[in-house]
Amino acid sequence: MSDFVPADFEVPRALITPRFRLEPLGPEHNVPDHAAWTSSIEHIRATPGFGGSWPPVGGMTLESNLGDLQRHAEDFVQRRGFTFTVIETDGDVIGCVYIYPSRKNPGVTEVRSWVSADRAELDVPLYDAVSSWLAADWPFENVDYAVRSTT
Repeated sequence: MSDFVPADFEVPRALITPRFRLEPLGPEHNVPDHAAWTSSIEHIRATPGFGGSWPPVGGMTLESNLGDLQRHAEDFVQRRGFTFTVIETDGDVIGCVYIYPSRKNPGVTEVRSWVSADRAELDVPLYDAVSSWLAADWPFENVDYAVRSTT
């Protein structure tokens, strides 16, 4: 999977909008990331693109979450996949965006995103911003990103 993006591609490190920004997810986000998703398990599972085994219904320890964040950060460095934390303008971590190659469909990039239940109104704006960002600044031709309904 080391050829997920071209070797000469400069991976974007941020997306900034008037309501939130994206930055690479890392261990420094552990406590607020854990708080955001553990308070929103049912909401995330109901978000288009989720519904499988994540997030775990019983949650996970802060230490286990840290391990996940370290794995995502290493994937980013190795260019195997890109996970961004979503941070509201006030500095609160409110979600995540995952950009990874499909395990089932070669040449397809799978994108998933979630926002915490208390920021549910930002799901569609996040989807719209990320969709535009992917089209404008990333080298992916085939993106699978579950469409959001505005109704």
